Amino acid sequence: GEEAKEKKKIDTTIGIDLGTTYSCVGVYKNGKVEIIANDQGNRITPSYVAFSGEERLVGDAAKNQAALNPENTIFDIKRLIGRAYGDKTVQHDKKLLPYKIVDREGKPFVEVAYMGGKKVFSPEEISAVILTKMKETAESYMGRELKNAVITVPAYFTDAQRQATKDAGTIAGLNVLRIINEPTAAAIAYGLDNKGSGEQYILVFDLGGGTFDVSLLTIDNGVFEVMATSGDT
Repeated sequence: GEEAKEKKKIDTTIGIDLGTTYSCVGVYKNGKVEIIANDQGNRITPSYVAFSGEERLVGDAAKNQAALNPENTIFDIKRLIGRAYGDKTVQHDKKLLPYKIVDREGKPFVEVAYMGGKKVFSPEEISAVILTKMKETAESYMGRELKNAVITVPAYFTDAQRQATKDAGTIAGLNVLRIINEPTAAAIAYGLDNKGSGEQYILVFDLGGGTFDVSLLTIDNGVFEVMATSGDT
């Protein structure tokens, strides 16, 4: 009845890996996590958003036209989110990225040609487009609307970067239950949270498209803590 329906709604929480170069979405179904294929049949979706005339493209469609439309194709937005415009990472990336990064009240916004004019978007807004795509991918697989999500972020992300990622989720119409560290998510995915009692050390290597990170976690009776993290971000 209605009660069971409500329970089903609450039970389904999607997990989104919002990556620098690729993103993916999973749902817990029949006792295991199913990573869901997008409309192109791919389990990973490029973290790309493009603006072409009157059209906004996301994922594979955006990446496929990147070479023809470099100034209006946004990628690597994860490197900008939650950072100040004056941040040295932002200034370094600004020199290398083909699209325009502008200062809006101390934040790095992207400027594109869209709908017959110049438009600026915050990193949160661009990330929200990718998150919306992941949400829709999960919804078409599950056959119903999904609101609750957990989003993973690098262990070194600051509070500002975590909050900005959460805000992106809100813009995408998601109820972000929590932001969790990528190495912790990996450890949980491998079932390392129920491999006996006592304190254990876990080394997680994350070889990503835009990053290579190594994290040292400890787990004590199911509770994870990130002790140290290092990478070339």
